[in-house]
Amino acid sequence: MVRETYTHTSKINGMANLESIIPKCASFSHIKQLQAYIFTSGTFKFSRARSKLLDLCAIAPFGSLSFAISVFRQIPRPFTNDFNAIIRGLIQSPQPSTAFAWYRSMQRGSFRVDALTCSFTLKACARVLAATESLQLHANIIRFGFMADSLLGTTLLDVYAKVGNLSYARLVFDEMQLRDIASWNSLIFGLAQGSQASEALDLFKRMEVEGLKPNEVTVIGVLSACSHMGDFKEGEKIHGFIRNQKLDINVQVCNALIDMYANCGFVDKAYGVFDNMGCRKCLVTWNTMIMAFARDGDGHKALKLFEQMEKAGVQPDAVTYLAVLSACNHAGLVEDGVTLFNTMGKHEVKPNVKHYGSLVDLLGRAGRLKEAYNLINSMSMVPDVVLWQSLLGACRIYKDVEMAEIALRKLVEMGSNNCGDFVLLSNIYAAHERWNDVGRVRDAMKNREVKKVPGFSYMEVDGLRHKFFTGDKSNARWKEIYSKLDEIRFKIKELGYVAETSCVLHDIGEEEKENQLCYHSEKLAVAFGLISTSEGTPIHVIKNLRICGDCHEVIKLVSKIYERQIIVRDRVRFHKFKDGFCSCRDYW
Repeated sequence: MVRETYTHTSKINGMANLESIIPKCASFSHIKQLQAYIFTSGTFKFSRARSKLLDLCAIAPFGSLSFAISVFRQIPRPFTNDFNAIIRGLIQSPQPSTAFAWYRSMQRGSFRVDALTCSFTLKACARVLAATESLQLHANIIRFGFMADSLLGTTLLDVYAKVGNLSYARLVFDEMQLRDIASWNSLIFGLAQGSQASEALDLFKRMEVEGLKPNEVTVIGVLSACSHMGDFKEGEKIHGFIRNQKLDINVQVCNALIDMYANCGFVDKAYGVFDNMGCRKCLVTWNTMIMAFARDGDGHKALKLFEQMEKAGVQPDAVTYLAVLSACNHAGLVEDGVTLFNTMGKHEVKPNVKHYGSLVDLLGRAGRLKEAYNLINSMSMVPDVVLWQSLLGACRIYKDVEMAEIALRKLVEMGSNNCGDFVLLSNIYAAHERWNDVGRVRDAMKNREVKKVPGFSYMEVDGLRHKFFTGDKSNARWKEIYSKLDEIRFKIKELGYVAETSCVLHDIGEEEKENQLCYHSEKLAVAFGLISTSEGTPIHVIKNLRICGDCHEVIKLVSKIYERQIIVRDRVRFHKFKDGFCSCRDYW
């Protein structure tokens, strides 16, 4: 009896020593030695040392998840911590989705699930955006009584935000008894990245009212919301807060500021932040600023910055090249773009499908359609949908029916059901007055159940966002808006305006076509801006699709007649209209 007690005590002491040794492991061979010792010493059945070793083996950079799983398989009756170690290791593995299978095996085997088990499994669900599994875990967390755990609640909230289930994310947030800064940040990020950017801004303001101090992560999230909305005024206020709190010493915060200003159309302010960073710039900083110049259509500044980056000893990556190729694309710098593409190997950057897509778009918009087509066919990788869409878009500019038909045929073969693809081909047919072919494309869209994405534009006045659809009369001031459009129509005709009716996909009279064009969403937004803001105030409009040719021409003339700067951010780039000209120089 004494010997048994001594032996048991020795094993406990040995296990305690093991627990202090395990964190000191620095290599996989150390792990294997300890694992062998645990087996031979008889302490394998004691869970704490075994679980800690499994945890180290599963998550350490020098560990091996497969080895941890093989050790786990030898445990006759695993404990909760053993399962947790494997599930935690699976989070960062190439197969995070299998974590849920391990969780289910625990339930089937009647093993005890704790809050950490749920937390680790939720994190794995977040990586693979497993919405259904997240809901199942949420139900189990409620059943197990774990909702009082604030850390687990934050993890659950974060998963819902990442999978796009913002209503459930909000519900979890509202029901949390204790909310820490991480809870607020998770919801702000989720709302900002989803379709509720304005709610993210409201939540940030609520934080301040409730006395919570935002940190670097908070301001990055809310700057992302301002970026999505193009809300320069709120973004500038947050910049002031960042300066006051000295959060601008953080490089990621500065990167978010550059992105916010760029997406609001103030590339000069973006460059101001970039320039003030001095030697603290990282690769992401350079990439963000180059992309800012690209979206602003200033290819020459983007190229100059790329050269400065090389001189500063910063190694460009795939994102850098994509940004500078995009800049060449928007500015029509064809030869510069081709040269850049051909010299990517200098920095050991291998072109991917996005780089090819940018070059195809660059060549196509320059009228070199055959060259663009040959480039697609010469690719070593399989072309994606975007490549053929770029070629199709170029065909619209140059009204090349034959090449457009080839591009659309390829898109259909790839299973694309994008309404824009069919509309582009219809535009080309309409430009050639091939109305039977326009009808055939329309029938194909019906047969394939292709749904047209409605175009809309919005602008903000006195803190209120006003959204417009084509032919919209939902605004309280719609009669004034339409009256202003009639006035605009009269004034621009005096300057020689002729409606660009080639994009109207109906075989109707020119006057009817002109009437259809008159009430596009961006025109409604601009007219609303003219009647709602004081003279000389810039008008900012955001559109979800590319601006049409007729609207582009009309807004140029409006900027001249009413002496207003009008900034339109469409799906692709910025158009800054002033004195009858656009920053894109009609190359878009």
